[in-house]
Amino acid sequence: MSTDFISDRIIQLRQKIDVSAREMSLAIGMAPNFIHTLENKKALPSLESFIYICDYFRISPRDFFDEGNNNPSKINALIKELKCLDDDALVLVTSLVQRLNGSHSSTNN
Repeated sequence: MSTDFISDRIIQLRQKIDVSAREMSLAIGMAPNFIHTLENKKALPSLESFIYICDYFRISPRDFFDEGNNNPSKINALIKELKCLDDDALVLVTSLVQRLNGSHSSTNN
């Protein structure tokens, strides 16, 4: 993981929800240029502000650092819904997801 990861990830997640750096800065209680400063690699967030950033995106710090997850807040919302399903419904959803992904693996779990 490069030192640019944090700034790049903030940009990626912010653009996913189509919010400006200024809007996000103000929403988390920071100066209007706070996110811009982070995205331009002029500073790193404190632990406290990092937690505010994760809360803003509705993700955990773990989700933030998961480079393979481009939509962590949507994935988390889906997981929350999946936890309410019974086994038969989970098999059906798994089959649908595999079909959407072009996968042909078995759903015997």
